Order: sequence, then C-alpha cells, then structure tokens
Amino acid sequence: MKQHHYRIPIIAAFIASAALAAAAPPVKVFILAGQSNMVGHGKVEEGRDPEAKDLKSPEVPGGLGSMRYLVKNDAKKYGALVGKDGKWIVRDDTWITSTTEEGHEKGKLTVGFGKGGWIGPEYGFGWVMGEGMEEPVLIIKTAWGGKDLGVDFRPPSAGVPSSDVGERQKDIGVFYRTMVAKVQEVMKDPAAMFPELKGREFELAGFGWHQGWNDGGNADFVAEYEANLIHLINDLRKELGNDKLPVVIANSGFGGKDLAGPRLKLAEAQMAVAKHPEFRGTVITVDTRPFQRSVEESPSHFGYHWNHNGETHYLIGESMAKAMLELLGK
Repeated sequence: MKQHHYRIPIIAAFIASAALAAAAPPVKVFILAGQSNMVGHGKVEEGRDPEAKDLKSPEVPGGLGSMRYLVKNDAKKYGALVGKDGKWIVRDDTWITSTTEEGHEKGKLTVGFGKGGWIGPEYGFGWVMGEGMEEPVLIIKTAWGGKDLGVDFRPPSAGVPSSDVGERQKDIGVFYRTMVAKVQEVMKDPAAMFPELKGREFELAGFGWHQGWNDGGNADFVAEYEANLIHLINDLRKELGNDKLPVVIANSGFGGKDLAGPRLKLAEAQMAVAKHPEFRGTVITVDTRPFQRSVEESPSHFGYHWNHNGETHYLIGESMAKAMLELLGK
C-alpha cells in the first residue's frame, strides 16, 4: 500500500507535465539565408580608435563601429543587450542553428553566430523576434560567402542562366539545394538538436533573405535578379509546403545614399519583388541603405561587408524582424 501512495504523485506529475507540453504553443521557426553579410561581419568588441586620425590605426576594445561601443554610448537603445556584469545576454526564448562555410554552430541566441565570433543580421532579428513573439523562436541560418543568385542559389524554376557561365555550369543551384536540405534536416527533428525543446511542436513561420553583392558585379545577373528572386520564393514555398510563407528581403544597400549604377539597379530589383501583386501581404523588402555607416565611424573600409560595422548588421536584422512581425500580424 505504501508503494502505491508513493507512486501516484509521480504518475500524476508525469501526466501533468505531458499535458503541459502538449498545450504549449508551437516553436516558431524562421529561416535566414544569404551570402557573407548574412554569415555576419559585424564587429562585437573591437572597433576604430576614436582618437586616431589615421584610418588604418589598429582597432581598440570598444572602438567605433563595435557593438560594445553602442552599449556604452547608446544605452537607451542597446543597453538591454548586456547584463549588469557587462556580459552579453543569452536569450532563453530564442535558439539558433547556423550553417556557414565555417561549419555548424547551435545554441541560444547571443553574439558570436557571425564569422569568427562577430554578428550577422540574426542577432538583431533574434532579439526583436524574441521580444515580439509570445512563442519561443528558432532560427535556422544558412549562409555562405561569395555566393550569387545567378548561379549558386539559382532555384530550379529559373532554368539556365541567360549568359554563358562556363565551368560554373556544375555549380548551378548547389547552394539552393544545400539550403533546402539543411532546413528539412533540422525541421525533421529539431528536438534532436535542442533537447530542451523536446515535446514541443515546431511551425515554419517565415524566411529572410540578405544577399546580392556578387550578382551586382555581373550585368546579366543584375538584369535577371528580380525574376530569379521571384523563382526562389515560389520554389522554396513549394519545397517547404507553404504557398503563403512570409518572406522578408533585406536589399543590398551597400553605399547608402551614394549607391549607383548596376548595384543600385540590383537594390531596386530587390525592392520591386515585394510589389508583385501575387506577393501582396506576404512579402516585404526593407531598404538597408539608411543603415550604411561611414568608414570614419566603422572598424574597416570594406564596403562589401558594411565596413564591418556592428550597428549596421544589427539594424538589418532588426528591420527584417519588424517586417516579419508585420506580416505575422504582431
């Protein structure tokens, strides 16, 4: 008899726990994809020396263009990213799995999921989605540097490129297929990667795209970019079984207000995609040009990586998340 008195509370607790897991809202899953600026080149700790006149001077801790500089000098907006001890907050409601040329990483969202411990748009995106969603958030990031939509990410329905790509013929669509395969792999059993989410349901809720630098240097790829991106959205929706999957595009606004020539045409093509009638209410393009920061206030002069400015990368992710929340009616 004593044994039964001992076991009943345990069984009841187990049933209650299982019921709670079943009643919990599904984890919302968002895909982020693109090339090196989605991989992430935003500096976290090191930045330009504010006192140095030589723009090639060595970087210093907390220098201009770093996230550390922002939390110290714009605490109203960025102070919440760190705790009282000055350490970067690790969100307990947002998870990420990141696949790049550097390998695979996973964990709860914080700094360091960009290249070499830096940040990409996933950081600002994850913070805003974590704050704006009642449900837990999982980010699946797939990004590789130096990849174009004209060949590497070319979706199946786009057919063959309009120009001769020579030996690159063998590369057509390779990274589109790799991206889809990785998403499907994670979605097959997310709890295997994140055991703490075992028992939860997972719902694919949106797709974010930040890519375009490599296409901008090829006139043929610029000319077909709008059509290719439309094909990518449609093909991806078909592959993932959701013909209304919300999509946010962050355009290639490198150069800010001075953007011109073929790169301006490409940025405008990215803006135009969201205006297609069939995408009304399900696709938004955010203009990243206002997030450009000058060389003087950035860690580097590498324009194709947003001068390694941490704030630029954060703001791109933040703007993508706000647009995604709008599409989700949040």
